[in-house]
Amino acid sequence: MLLLSWLLVFFLTRTVLLLAHLADADAGLFDVLRLYGIGLVYDLSFLLYAALPPALYVLLCPKRLWRSKGHTLFLHVLTGLALFAMLFVAVAEWLFWDEFGVRFNFIAVDYLVYSDEVINNILESYPIYPVLAFLVLLAMAATVGLRSTLKRALAAPLLQKSAALLYVGALAVAAFAVSAVIGQNFPLAMGGNVFQRELASNGPFQFFAAFRNNELDYQQFYATLPDPRAAALLRAELSEPIARFVGSDPLDIRRAIDNPGLEQRRNLVLVTIESLSAKYLGSFGDRRGLTPNLDALRDQGLFFSNFYATGTRTDRGLEAITLSIPPTPGRSIVKRIGRESGFASLGQQLEAKGYDSVFAYGGRGYFDNMNAFFGGNGYRIVDQSSVAEDQMHFQNAWGMADEDLYAQALKIADQDHAAGKPFFLQLMTTSNHRPYTYPDGRIDIPSGRGREGAVKYTDYAIGQFLDRARDKPWFNNTVFVFVADHTAGSAGKEDLPVANYHIPLFILAPGLVVPHEVSTLSSQIDLAPTLLALLNMDYVSTFYGRNVLSDETRPGRALLGNYQHLGLFDGKDLAILSPRRGMRRHDDALGLSHETKVDSEDPLLRRDIAYYQGASHAFGQHLIDWQPRPAPQALLSQRHQTGNQAGETVRSEPVEGLR
Repeated sequence: MLLLSWLLVFFLTRTVLLLAHLADADAGLFDVLRLYGIGLVYDLSFLLYAALPPALYVLLCPKRLWRSKGHTLFLHVLTGLALFAMLFVAVAEWLFWDEFGVRFNFIAVDYLVYSDEVINNILESYPIYPVLAFLVLLAMAATVGLRSTLKRALAAPLLQKSAALLYVGALAVAAFAVSAVIGQNFPLAMGGNVFQRELASNGPFQFFAAFRNNELDYQQFYATLPDPRAAALLRAELSEPIARFVGSDPLDIRRAIDNPGLEQRRNLVLVTIESLSAKYLGSFGDRRGLTPNLDALRDQGLFFSNFYATGTRTDRGLEAITLSIPPTPGRSIVKRIGRESGFASLGQQLEAKGYDSVFAYGGRGYFDNMNAFFGGNGYRIVDQSSVAEDQMHFQNAWGMADEDLYAQALKIADQDHAAGKPFFLQLMTTSNHRPYTYPDGRIDIPSGRGREGAVKYTDYAIGQFLDRARDKPWFNNTVFVFVADHTAGSAGKEDLPVANYHIPLFILAPGLVVPHEVSTLSSQIDLAPTLLALLNMDYVSTFYGRNVLSDETRPGRALLGNYQHLGLFDGKDLAILSPRRGMRRHDDALGLSHETKVDSEDPLLRRDIAYYQGASHAFGQHLIDWQPRPAPQALLSQRHQTGNQAGETVRSEPVEGLR
């Protein structure tokens, strides 16, 4: 009875989600039949495993206990709890899909780890107590309605021990057999419409599978090339006149970078904005007027119109911006506990130059393992827990309002300037996130009304921050960077819907650059080398990105992925690597996106493999660790010691792009 009830709930959940996203699923009759057929395999696989504990209980329960009144009452209560659990899971799946456009995955697993923020977020975003009360009443009514059925089931003759043992054994064999059939996440590793595959899947199954699949070994699951061939392709991608490779491993991309010109001891403020899709900005065609302050930067500095996020979560964006590495399969490096520190990060590079490298987060930095990652990679930490309550005007589940974070940044900058020390502030905001709440009276959209208000408040806080910064003595000697960590939503018909990775990037550098639009295709891994080049710094690089400003006519590329699928976009076509050594490409990825299967001889696929094979190897072999080597004597010329000091104003004339 309980298993059939679960099947009914799974069927109804799948049907409601399908009807709500019928246009996105683009499913004909055959697709719908296939969707429900595969869905039944998933459902039965989960339920066969779920049936093993109660089957063992039935086998071991003594007959006398089974017939007792107390045990009968216990089973009635257990039935009610099971029915409530079914309904709760169905509602949770709907809410998770509403947020991420997919079934449960290891994001849901992570949310259990950070339960305080997540529970508060849910309580602030949804009428959760009335919903729970309704589910309790519904479960109680269903339990009463099934009372006679349950009574007949409990009165049925018990199986003999031998038959019961055989029954449990058959369940176990069936569970493992079905698991083997859909092993390696089949059919999720196949191509096709993502909405169809997610609808066919099963949330609880995906949830438990996420414990196994949060780490994926590249060599085991993905297409590879011989190391020398991959190394040659990768070095061709990263070669430039100012770089000299110094690594001995063929896949070691460590290289000495000799940026021309005097080293600029300018301050750097890098603001990573939560969930800001390019589509919300007027600079990209939006007509709602949500981002006037960011849009104004288009004419004041560098505006990157063809810039992409590498992933779909904050930790992926921070990984790419900080380490300049493609999104290797599984969880991000930020969250690989025990292997999240000791890398040649952007903060480490600047800290070695005498900067005060600070990571400032609007929330509590234990979330997503951020404190451990940044603390172990050259930064000192300032987060919500280190800020006095009277310095925070507003807080929600995720942290303090953006304006309070910017106030802390100004405070740190003032202290470092007074001490004569250049600073690098890497900020991570929180306000543009569900429940979309912020201080009252700041903008003309009431708090908590949705994403539009959160975007407008985010922009308001940026404008306020810049207005206050312009009055500071350090403003003219500071480079300001505004970039998103990822977009507001990445779900689409394809595994990697390229348009949904499009994010804004603005660089405001008074006296250093001539304002103009940079249309070269690039992504978050290109930000760190571009910023260090902007400061004319020489360093030993482990970055997989490149300085976009060195030659804006050079064709670009964007590396993007999710925890399974790994992509390389060349501006027109997209190559995708998937588990089970899947290889395909989407021609006209921003248009019709025609999918074809290809092999490793496809030029775009080879580039894709080279990046991800090389990055996975480098991470495993510690080739991206912070191991600064003495630069050649030619790179230690006196000119690199005579750049302007912190606080000095740059007086030479700016030129197009770099000075």
